[in-house]
Amino acid sequence: MARGRFITVEGGEGVGKSTQVSLLAAALERNGLPVQQTREPGGSRGAESIRKLLLEGSGDRWDAVSEALLVTAARRDHVSRLIAPALERGIWVVCDRFTDSTYAYQGYGRGMPLADIAALQRVAIGELVPDLTLILDLPVGAGLARAAARPGAGDRFEGRERAFHERLRDGFRRIASDDPKRCVLIKASGSPETVHAAVLAAVSRHFALVLR
Repeated sequence: MARGRFITVEGGEGVGKSTQVSLLAAALERNGLPVQQTREPGGSRGAESIRKLLLEGSGDRWDAVSEALLVTAARRDHVSRLIAPALERGIWVVCDRFTDSTYAYQGYGRGMPLADIAALQRVAIGELVPDLTLILDLPVGAGLARAAARPGAGDRFEGRERAFHERLRDGFRRIASDDPKRCVLIKASGSPETVHAAVLAAVSRHFALVLR
């Protein structure tokens, strides 16, 4: 059985990741591919418990190192219990956030050395790297306005200062430019349908598919 493919969707607050993950998973299923949709932090029972610790409370509840340790512990459980077994069974996994978010949020955003983050990832998940990463890019003001308009209270990351979100966006853009074979930067300012079309085009090119 051929190994499944691993696609991650990344970006800052309010860029529309969750919407695009759902639309992409549905498109892959329509084209006859087995798909598992998931998210980080979370995706497994243990990781979902850690998600609450990471997203709830005040912005200064955890420092950058504590956040990285928590999200990496969640990722370890997520990979071992869901992502790796699904890929081994030939299932395509589409994940809302993965390691690039740790580099962006705790690294570029909060100043944790990138080498330390890389060391944590090697211990937790070995050499697992997404086959394709789609980075949704949106000006910070527009993204925060979208996030604020969503129902329910925002999480502790959405409430951080504007400068943090600017560093976050710059970090994601740098990740995309540093690894162009894996990462595709997608303009996320259009309608969900327009962004979805760009996502399908990127996935089709990368995997030599014809997706509708």
